[in-house]
Amino acid sequence: MPFRNRVTPLGELVADPARGLVYGNRGCLHDEHGQIRRRYNGKLWIACRLEFKGWHRHPLLQPGRFTELFFLDEATAFAAGQRPCALCRREDYKRFIELWRERHPGEARAQAIDESLHAERLDPVTRGHRLHDASLDALPDGAFVLHEGRPRLVLGNALLTWTPAGYAEQSSRPAGGRAALITPPSLVAVLRAGWASAVPLLHPSAQAAAT
Repeated sequence: MPFRNRVTPLGELVADPARGLVYGNRGCLHDEHGQIRRRYNGKLWIACRLEFKGWHRHPLLQPGRFTELFFLDEATAFAAGQRPCALCRREDYKRFIELWRERHPGEARAQAIDESLHAERLDPVTRGHRLHDASLDALPDGAFVLHEGRPRLVLGNALLTWTPAGYAEQSSRPAGGRAALITPPSLVAVLRAGWASAVPLLHPSAQAAAT
């Protein structure tokens, strides 16, 4: 039985056999029995490499330790509101800081970034994932929108349906419309700058689904 530690673009935690290509954490979300009790614990939400220096945590969901989370790809992690880890992805983190400063001059400390991202990813009323109004035409590849009730990846002229195991059916990106943006706007700006990193931005199924 898979753990409930796979993360959707809306930041929800689900149980699914598919592990994904990106690892991360939001603090300890589980109890002593390995049951998920909260969506997050603190404002430090990071996206990591699946492998780093041969480190291996077993078993997963150890009492009192951070909850190991898995994301389909970095586009999914960005949509959920995770930023690159400063430890296992040092070069990515340094590049991320440079891009962040362009949008937020003078804001380069991790704590300040995490505060800003938390405000963008958390709805102040529902405490669920915050959606932002955006021009669909202006969104870069890798952004996620809520379209017809489901998270969809923007890729070229297509919107691809997200699943825990990969991208599925596609529909055309409507021209000239507005969208309920899932990805926090500051992370959309990072994508727009041509983000490339040590972890896969898109799962290989994205290209297959877009053709």
